[in-house]
Amino acid sequence: MEGKKRWARNDMVELLDSLDPGFLRFPGGCIVEGRTLDRRYQWKNTVGAIEQRQNLVNRWNTEYNVRLTPDYYQSFGLGFYEYFLLSEDLGAEPLPILGCGMACQFNTAELVPMDELEPYIQDALDLIEFANGSTDTYWGKLRADMGHPEPFNMKYIGIGNEQWGPNYFERYIEFEKVLRAQYPEIQIISSVGPFPDGEFFEYGWNELKKLDPDIVDEHYYRSPQWFLEHANRYDSYDRNGPKVFAGEYAAHTEMNVEAPYRNNWESALSEAAFMTGLERNADIVSMSAYAPLFAHLDAWQWKTDLIWFNNLNVYGTPSYYVQKLYATNSGTDLLTISLDGEQPTGQQGIYASAVKDKNKNELIVKIANTSEQDQEVMLQVLGAQLKNTIQHIELKADDLAAVNSIGQPKNIYPKELKQKLNTEKQSIAIASKSFNVFKFILK
Repeated sequence: MEGKKRWARNDMVELLDSLDPGFLRFPGGCIVEGRTLDRRYQWKNTVGAIEQRQNLVNRWNTEYNVRLTPDYYQSFGLGFYEYFLLSEDLGAEPLPILGCGMACQFNTAELVPMDELEPYIQDALDLIEFANGSTDTYWGKLRADMGHPEPFNMKYIGIGNEQWGPNYFERYIEFEKVLRAQYPEIQIISSVGPFPDGEFFEYGWNELKKLDPDIVDEHYYRSPQWFLEHANRYDSYDRNGPKVFAGEYAAHTEMNVEAPYRNNWESALSEAAFMTGLERNADIVSMSAYAPLFAHLDAWQWKTDLIWFNNLNVYGTPSYYVQKLYATNSGTDLLTISLDGEQPTGQQGIYASAVKDKNKNELIVKIANTSEQDQEVMLQVLGAQLKNTIQHIELKADDLAAVNSIGQPKNIYPKELKQKLNTEKQSIAIASKSFNVFKFILK
């Protein structure tokens, strides 16, 4: 990968690069807001000479009583400039999220008065100048002085993280008004709150439909059962409404910081099933991102993270390999798929989606079998014929509580299986509790 040699932990960056990400959302979620406005993340304090960047206590330092970390500080050695560089090295679009004058509503819910909002809006304007401006501008020159005279060509900006209620929309409107006037080419991502349903969610969507934003950011951390039950979530969304960004999601076997499991197979399999619905509704869900991304084995406060590491090693979780199988088999064209005349959203425990890769002349079918039984699925392809050779990639574990670890980083890992299409029955075999990618060559 171009540029990876500039990163201290090549092994971590290489795992990211293997995901073939389309974008990088940074600097995170609630860290954007801060527990108080004074302790919010301010991007201007994270650029320039590294040795001059001031430390800031992390907003998670006293969030969980069972995991108090009063000495948890951010050095900003990894700041906005480095995030832009990382995006560039990964070939991913940079997607920065900025505070909107509201501290975390789960903590102090501190608000900047509306007549004092202008500096926050100016921060957004200056960030666009830093990312895209010419070297004749103040912030564009700083970018050049740091070693990158070429613009980063930023296309997206998020205003607010998980804000909700009238106070958010009052402030969001002011940001949107100025950004649309000065940078109409930038797509603005708005928040619909921290939950996938309920009062905050419904209110947020009602307000956003009046504003017609570019993209709406939805978040959901729920049980594996919830993910299985909501694989059809976007089937009924308004095709003429705003696009959706599934900006943070993960299946949690236990919504408890002391829970024993981290990213087990039950979680990953339910995410794989749910993601068939994301892929099937790619006309609505334009972007999606598992969260959180990294966690240190000896310094964590959130159990479900995509990639775990210590000072020497790093490994991807089962959820990581689900994400990778989707990202590296995305295809070019979305295809309609049905099971017994209906969308395959859990009938007999089967969830499925299909795409075509016109560049490789491939049909790619993704199938999650969440049942306890091996199954045989009959295939009927309309409008095309298939060769009988199949590339079959299987991700599976018999124990739903199974995990990967430093000692067993590939305990749950994609395996290529030999399988041929039964041309007489047009059938394929699918193991129980497995996620599968089938690639067929089109005649």
